[in-house]
Amino acid sequence: MSDVTPADLHRILDRQRVAFLRDGPPDLKQRRTDLRRLKAEILKRRGDIVHALKMDFGQRSERESAIVELIPLVQSINYMITHLGRWMKPERRHVSAYFQCGRAWVVRQPVGIVGIIAPWNYPVSLALVPLATAIAAGNRAMLKPSEFTPATSKVIGEIVRAAFPPEQISVVTGNGEVGAAFSSLPVDHILFTGSTAVGKKVAEAAARNLTPVTLELGGKSPVVIEPGFSMGRVVDRVAFGKLTNAGQTCIAPDYMLVHEDDRDAFATAYQKAVKKLHPGGYAGSPDYTAILNQHHYERLSGLIRDAEEHGAKIIRMGSDSAASHVLAPVLILNVKPEMAVMQEEIFGPVLPVLTYRNLDEAIAFINTRPRPLALYYFGDNRIERDRLLKRTVSGNVTINGTLMHYVQDDLPFGGVGDSGIGAYHGKEGFIALTHARGVYRQGRFNAAMLLQPPFGKLTDAITNMILR
Repeated sequence: MSDVTPADLHRILDRQRVAFLRDGPPDLKQRRTDLRRLKAEILKRRGDIVHALKMDFGQRSERESAIVELIPLVQSINYMITHLGRWMKPERRHVSAYFQCGRAWVVRQPVGIVGIIAPWNYPVSLALVPLATAIAAGNRAMLKPSEFTPATSKVIGEIVRAAFPPEQISVVTGNGEVGAAFSSLPVDHILFTGSTAVGKKVAEAAARNLTPVTLELGGKSPVVIEPGFSMGRVVDRVAFGKLTNAGQTCIAPDYMLVHEDDRDAFATAYQKAVKKLHPGGYAGSPDYTAILNQHHYERLSGLIRDAEEHGAKIIRMGSDSAASHVLAPVLILNVKPEMAVMQEEIFGPVLPVLTYRNLDEAIAFINTRPRPLALYYFGDNRIERDRLLKRTVSGNVTINGTLMHYVQDDLPFGGVGDSGIGAYHGKEGFIALTHARGVYRQGRFNAAMLLQPPFGKLTDAITNMILR
C-alpha cells in the first residue's frame, strides 16, 4: 500500500459522498451481506493477520492475537448481524393528548461518511470493529490504520479492497501529516482510538467542521481490592489483565489500591501468578508480546528508573531483552503519587501498588485524578462496592475481574472526561453513527388547529386548559 496525500483524502471523500447521495442508505439485507463479506475476508486471512502482527511487534503470540484481536472482532460482527434488524426498526414515540390523531416515530438514519482513526496496540480489532459498526449503521467509511504497524495495515487494506469498492470503504495510510489532514476532513463523524493528547487534537480539528466525534482514549485505570479479600481470587485476573499484550491495552489495570495490611500478601501472590502465566520466562517467550518499538521501551524503562530514584522498591519478574524490546513484568512498591509512573498512562507491564487505610481514602485518590477508562473492584461486600461505584466516575467497570466488560457486546464501551467522549459497541455504536430523525405525521384534526388565527374565546379556553 502506498501512502496517500492530503489531496488524495479529499478526492476519496468526494467520491464516497457522491456515491452515498446517489445510492441512498442500504437496506437491512445489504448491510447484513456487507458484514458477512467483511467477516469472511477476515477469516480467510486469519494466518496473514497474526503473522503481520508478529512482524510489527517483533514478538507477539499468534494464539494471543487470535484471542484478543479476532475473537472479539468476529463476535462483534455476529452480534450486529443478529440484532441489526431490531435496531433499524422505527421507534414509536408518545403523542400528547392534544395531538392524538397524529403519529410520531424515530428513524435511525445513516450520518453519511465516517472517518475511523485506529491505534497501534490492537491494530486489527480497533480498526475493524468501528468499521463494522459504520457498515451496520448504513454508512460509508474511510479508515486510517496506524502508521506504526505497517504490515498489519497492509493486510487490513487487502481485506477491505477484497470486500468493498473504494467508493464504499477506503483504507488510507500515511504519517502524522496525513493523520492531521484526515482529522480535518469534513466527514460526518470521526471515531478515534488513541491517546488523550492526540484525541484533543482530533477533536479540535473536527470542531472546525462541526464534525461530531467519538473519542476512545485511555487513562490510569485503577484496581481497588476490598480489605481482607482473598488474593487467590485477585492476582490471576489482575496478571491476565496487566500482561495481555504486555500491558499495551487502554483498559489494562494501571495501578493497584490495596489496603495497607494486605500489600505484602498481594505482592507475594502477584509474583507467583506472573510466573505461572509464563513459567519459561518472558524474553523470547512465544506467548508474550514485545513492546512495540524502541521509543516506548525506553519510555517504560525511564518510568521504572524514576520510581527507583525516588525511593520505590522495584521487583523485576524476569529478564528483559532490549534488542527485541521485551520488558518483563515489574511490580513497584512504596509508590508516591508524584512519581512519573503515577503521572501518565503506563501502557506496559509495569504495575505500581499504592495503599489505603479506608475506602474513603481510595475513593478520594481516584476522584482527584482524571476520570479513567476502566475501574476494577475486587470484593464481596456489596455495600462497600456500591459506595465506590456511586462515588466515582469511569468509562466502564468490571467487578472481580479485569478487561471482561470490553467483550460484552450488549454493553456500551467508552470513556468520560479525559478518557473519552461517547461510546460504541453493539446498539450504542449503531446509535452513535446514526442520526435520530424524529418524524410526526399530523392527523386530520388536532388541538393545534384551534390555536391559530383568528384567535377568540375558544383559543383562550384551550390555552388556559393546557397551561393549567
